[in-house]
Amino acid sequence: MQRLKDKIALVTGAGAGIGLATARLFAAEGAHVYITDVDGDAAVKGAAELDAQGYDVSAMPVDVSLGQDVTALVRLVDSKHRRLDALVNNAGINVRSDFRNMSDADWVRLREVNLDGAIRIARDAFPLLKASGRGSLINMASIMGGRGMRTLAAYGATKGAISALTRGLAVEYAPYNIRVNALAPGFIETALTERVLKIKAFSDALLEQTPLRRFGTSEDVAQAALFFASDESAFITGAELAIDGGMAAAL
Repeated sequence: MQRLKDKIALVTGAGAGIGLATARLFAAEGAHVYITDVDGDAAVKGAAELDAQGYDVSAMPVDVSLGQDVTALVRLVDSKHRRLDALVNNAGINVRSDFRNMSDADWVRLREVNLDGAIRIARDAFPLLKASGRGSLINMASIMGGRGMRTLAAYGATKGAISALTRGLAVEYAPYNIRVNALAPGFIETALTERVLKIKAFSDALLEQTPLRRFGTSEDVAQAALFFASDESAFITGAELAIDGGMAAAL
């Protein structure tokens, strides 16, 4: 359908999983997509695969927790295109730990990537989104940002902050015709969840609480990101969309 025809898009954490699926879908819908990841080799590999399929993509190693990396990325997009139409703040990590035993180093790393990185990208890319005249900023929250689960307190705290950031930026960026929305995935089958979903008792318990009785895929989340990136959501900002098979509703 070419819903993103001639648009410039950027996806962080796009070397694999949700990020790569989103980059692939955006490219298939006509966008030029910047694929960035802290794993530079993964970003290059993903871009090469999409390029071989005839898609218009670029790759760049970016650690969103490092200001100099984000600055270099923004300068590159500015020099090549002078604007950014869709930005997906997808880069994120998880550190599972009983909160009382979590080290300062683990908390700082979690916060620097999941929250500080998203804030830095959203702030530094603002001029490019403004130049678009119809920019869309999509933040990756989580259903864990609004509920608790053992060993995920710190992760949930960073994602809850992303939800609050999304609402605040939706108001602040609206005068510049930049829409800001969030996606809140549930349990999606990616490398981030692979270890825990292999535990049958845990997996069965989660499925029991999921009305659609399956886990999500990266493509499920990518389709939701496409909606927010496209003009089909032109009058939506400050929203958070759960992609969780109904888990949040059931809980």
